[in-house]
Amino acid sequence: MTDHHTRPAPADRRERAARLLDIRRIIGGLFIVYGVILAITGLLDGQPELTKAEGIRINLWTGLAMLAFGALLTLWAHFHPTEPPADPHDDDHP
Repeated sequence: MTDHHTRPAPADRRERAARLLDIRRIIGGLFIVYGVILAITGLLDGQPELTKAEGIRINLWTGLAMLAFGALLTLWAHFHPTEPPADPHDDDHP
């Protein structure tokens, strides 16, 4: 009977950690979250906010720009993942 709860190899864990902790994913995710909040705020802006911004839905446009930037960062991290650093205890490296 095989154990389905075996631990992944150290190299696999390093690769997953490098991908998970990639700063592009973290910052991209934050830009996406804040972009959604700001875009929704921009859609719900009332007349006083529009008058103050001279008729421009600045919250909406800024939120959409933040969404686009966050999407670019996460796509960049997805298609060009970072390589984990070499293991200093690995015998293959001098």
